[in-house]
Amino acid sequence: MSLVYFKNVSKAYNGSLVLDNISFKVEPGEFVSLVGRSGVGKTTLLKMLIREETPTKGRIFFNDKDINKLKPQEIALLRRKIGMVFQDFKLLTQKTAYENVAFAMEVAGYPEKMIEKDAPELLKLVNLEGKANNFPYQLSAGEKQRVVIARVLAQRPELILADEPTGDLDPINTWEIIKLLTKINELGTAIILATHNKEVINTLGKRVISLDNGKIIRDEEEGRYLI
Repeated sequence: MSLVYFKNVSKAYNGSLVLDNISFKVEPGEFVSLVGRSGVGKTTLLKMLIREETPTKGRIFFNDKDINKLKPQEIALLRRKIGMVFQDFKLLTQKTAYENVAFAMEVAGYPEKMIEKDAPELLKLVNLEGKANNFPYQLSAGEKQRVVIARVLAQRPELILADEPTGDLDPINTWEIIKLLTKINELGTAIILATHNKEVINTLGKRVISLDNGKIIRDEEEGRYLI
C-alpha cells in the first residue's frame, strides 16, 4: 500500500491550469524531492495533501483514504499524520522553544508526563537542548527551523512536507536542516521536500520529481536537478 497516491490530479485557479493531470506515488519511509521553478505548483501540491486546497480534477489518497472525502474531524487527524515545515517558521512568538514543542503535543492530546519527557528529547534530537528556554526572537533562522522540525516530530507524523525549508537560510544552516531531514527519514518518516536548491538536490541522491508547465516531466530514483 502506497503512503501517498496522486491520481490524475489537476488544479486550476480562475481557469488557469497550475497542475495538469499529475500522477505519482510515495511509499512509506521514502524521501522524495519536488523541483521546479517558482510558481510551478509545488506548494499547491503540498497544500492539497493536507486538504488546505482541493483538486479541480482527480483524486488524492493518503494511506488508501481519499483525502477529499474526509469529514472535518478526519482532516484534523490527517494533519497530525502529515507534518508541515514552512519557509517562514510560523512559531508562536510568545512561547519558548520548549513551549512551542510542548504546546503542539498538548494540542495533539498527549498527557503532561509524556510532554515533560518527550519535548526535551525532541529538542535534543534537533541539537537545541541548550536553547529550550529561548524565545524565537533569540534564535537564529536555522535554530527556528529546527524548533519547527521538533514541533512537527512531536506529533509522530508518518510524512513530513518541507516547503522550501531552507529558502531563508545561509549555506551552513541549509545543510544542517537537510542533514536533519535525512536523519529523520532514516528513522522511518517519509519526506517530501519542495525546493529549487540545485546543490541540495544533486547532493542528496534521492528520488526527484521535476515539474514544468503543470506537468511531471521527470521522475527519477537518485535524480538530479535538470530543469
